[in-house]
Parts: sequence; structure tokens; C-alpha cells
Amino acid sequence: MSSPYFMQSSSVITRSGSRAAGSTPAVSLKSKLTSRLKADTVPSAAVKVEVEETRIDVQGPNSASLLTGSCFEYLQQPTVQVKSEQEAPAQNPHGRRRRQLKVEYDEGDGVSLMKTEHWQPPEWKKQLEFIREMRSNRDAPVDNMGAEKCYDTEAPAHVRRFQVLVSLMLSSQTKDQVTATAMQKLRAHGCTVENILATDDEKLGKLIYPVGFWRNKVKYLKLTSAMLQKEYGGDIPNTVEGLVRLPGVGPKMAHLAMDIAWDQVSGIGVDTHVHRISNRLGWLRKPSKNPEETRKALEEWLPRELWSEINWLLVGFGQQVCLPVNPLCSACLNQYSCPSAHKNSPAKRPKTEPQHTWSLKSPFKIKSEHEQEAAVKDEMIDKEPLLTCVSPTRPKRKIKK
Repeated sequence: MSSPYFMQSSSVITRSGSRAAGSTPAVSLKSKLTSRLKADTVPSAAVKVEVEETRIDVQGPNSASLLTGSCFEYLQQPTVQVKSEQEAPAQNPHGRRRRQLKVEYDEGDGVSLMKTEHWQPPEWKKQLEFIREMRSNRDAPVDNMGAEKCYDTEAPAHVRRFQVLVSLMLSSQTKDQVTATAMQKLRAHGCTVENILATDDEKLGKLIYPVGFWRNKVKYLKLTSAMLQKEYGGDIPNTVEGLVRLPGVGPKMAHLAMDIAWDQVSGIGVDTHVHRISNRLGWLRKPSKNPEETRKALEEWLPRELWSEINWLLVGFGQQVCLPVNPLCSACLNQYSCPSAHKNSPAKRPKTEPQHTWSLKSPFKIKSEHEQEAAVKDEMIDKEPLLTCVSPTRPKRKIKK
């Protein structure tokens, strides 16, 4: 070492603090440091920077042996005290103390994630189970005359898929009974892309009459058949984007066609029944104005494994119990949890919930829409009160000739 402080003293200090034998007293380190500082005057700012840099280097396990000369001697001075950045108070020109922000991280990725609230209707699982119970007989019009029952099972695969699409196009604003009758006539005529294109508009109109908006649907069938023959070789598209490009095909038809024809669940098919019942049950965060808004709202919270089933359940439920006008709330198992119960039905809501309001073993059968209309007209003639679902044991009235 070239430093005079190390040359003058040969004493060795052991770990216990005692000096080795034969050593001479060393000059005070403080006096040497004081004389050194007087000889070499350094600005205070430079000294502070040097000390801070030295403190950073000293933190290593073997850094003490690397310090030599004035840096090592200056660190030994007991009067010098340097506070770390965390200990030193924050300097604020306005005299206010800066608030410390605490950042928390999730375990695993080291990034804090914002928790999003997953909204769900409060009693939707219980209501869904009740609807399944009320639909267990599978005797609604959609069960026997829906799009799944309107195609020819013996036809080739691409013809079956085309017939599914045609039945969905005809079902818009039309009851399943009328749609099934029109599909029977079309299948007897030959419901293929080639036959539809070869049939004139007048003949095609007679085949599908009296479906709703049958004149417009004749044009849509012709234009769609031409596109399918030109772009898809007589088959239907296997994507929702391709299906909605076809004239007269909307999102509901596209999702149902993907499910029935291609066996792929791409979304929820929302028609007027699903739209109405979802709003009545409170299954939407806020009331929706059209079926497309209802579809998006349902898909936000409803599990994907239920998307295919929900259309079939709610359509049949809407055809038998939750009718558009005068719903049978007194026969519905959800009358105590549905926020719209008894608001549009003639019966008053009971004050207390009975033990058993629905029995699958009961001989009473809920009537379809056509049967209910006929029953209403018949009852008006006889001036008798309308039969309700709460009196299944009432004797049947004889039909007058």
C-alpha cells in the first residue's frame, strides 16, 4: 500500500478486538482523517456523491476488501451520517408531505389485476330448473314442428342443411304449425336449391302461403338459393358471418342454423319468446329493446354449455305458459320469483306460497296457443268461467252439438 497510514502501523486487530503481540499504538484514525480533509478540500456536494456511490458498492458481500485509500478512511469517520432515500423525508416546496402509494401484486405474474364483477340474475338457476320441469313433457309446438323436425332425414347432408335454413327463414313472424305445413308442401315439391330456382314466384308463393310476409320470403328464397349455388355449390355457409350475408337471414337464424345444421354452438338464438321471457324473468341487467340486444346480454353471463338448450326451453315455455298475452302465471312455478308475475295475467298473485303448485303426475295438461284460443271462444258462448290450471279435477264440459 502506498498510503502512509498503513506503512506506519503494523498492528493487527483480531475479531475479538485485541491487538497482536509486538504491535505499536497507531495514530488516531480520526486525526489522520481530519488532517487529510484539511489538505485536500473537496466541495460538500462532491463528497456526498462519493459517499453515496461508495455505500452502494459496499453492500456486496466482498466489497469491504476492495475499498482502499481515502474512501475507506472516510467511511470510518464516526461523525459522518448519510441517510438512505427511504429514511430521508421528501422535500416538497409547498411544505406538504408526499403520500406513499402502496402497490400490491398478485402472486404468479407479478402484475396487479383489476377485479371485474360478474353479474348474474339472483335466482336464475332455480328458475331454469323450474322451466325444465314444466317442459319435461316435450309437447309444445316447437318440439314437434320446429326447425329440427322440418327437414327430410333421408336426403343428402347438404340438402338437409338447406332445408333447415329454409324452415328458419319461413319461421320468422310465423307460428310453428304454419311453418311445418309450408315445409311439407315444399318437400313434396322438392326443397332443393335447384328446384327453388326452377320454380316461378307464383308457384313458390302458393307453396309457402300463408307464412308471414310470404311475398318477401319468395324473393329471399330465390336470392339465397342463387347465392348458395354460385358461391357454396348448393350447400349453406358454415359460419355466422357467411349466413347473415344471405338475404332474409338474421342473427337468430344464423345461430340456430349453426347449431342444428352444423352442430356448432356459435351463439344464442333469440326469437320473440326468448326476448320476452328473458325480460320478464329479469335475466338482463337492464331491459332490452330488441332480440339482438337480448342475445348479447344473455351471452355475457349465461354459461356457454346452456346456449343450445335455452332457445328450445324458452320457446316451448313461451308457447304453453308464459304467453305473450295473459300468461298463465298462476300455473307457473316461477310465480314467486319472477318480477313480472301476475302483472299481465288476469289471476291475482297469492299472498303465500303453497307447498305444491305443480305436479307432473297430475292428469291436467297445459293447452297450446290454438287450444287456448278455441277454449276461450267456447267459454264465451257458454258464458262459463275459463278453466284455470289450479283446478285440474274440474269435470269436463260436454260439447254441445
